[in-house]
Amino acid sequence: QVQLVESGGGLVQAGGSLRLSCLASGRTFSVNVMAWFRQAPGKEREFVAAIRGSGGNTNIADSVKGRFTISRDNAKNTVDLQMNSLKPEDTAVYYCAGKRSDLVREYDYWGQGTQVTVSS
Repeated sequence: QVQLVESGGGLVQAGGSLRLSCLASGRTFSVNVMAWFRQAPGKEREFVAAIRGSGGNTNIADSVKGRFTISRDNAKNTVDLQMNSLKPEDTAVYYCAGKRSDLVREYDYWGQGTQVTVSS
């Protein structure tokens, strides 16, 4: 079993920055791909970014490309999402997720989510 816990959410003004962190525990060796998703009220959950075990391969959604960066520290079992130039439309609950590999379509593990609110 793998447990994921997000932290770092909060209230920030438009144009500001936040850094979210996801701490993984349990059988972390079985999780290769880590990702961030977000869901705003009244909207479907959307993909934000993903990173593979080595940290060398990342996938960033076009909506946040150039503003958000995903990284991981395997020694600390953490995956971070650096969010810069935040916009009100970035307001959402952000979720950390993980799966065994890209051969698996669905993510197996999910965190509880952390709220990010961007004021105008």
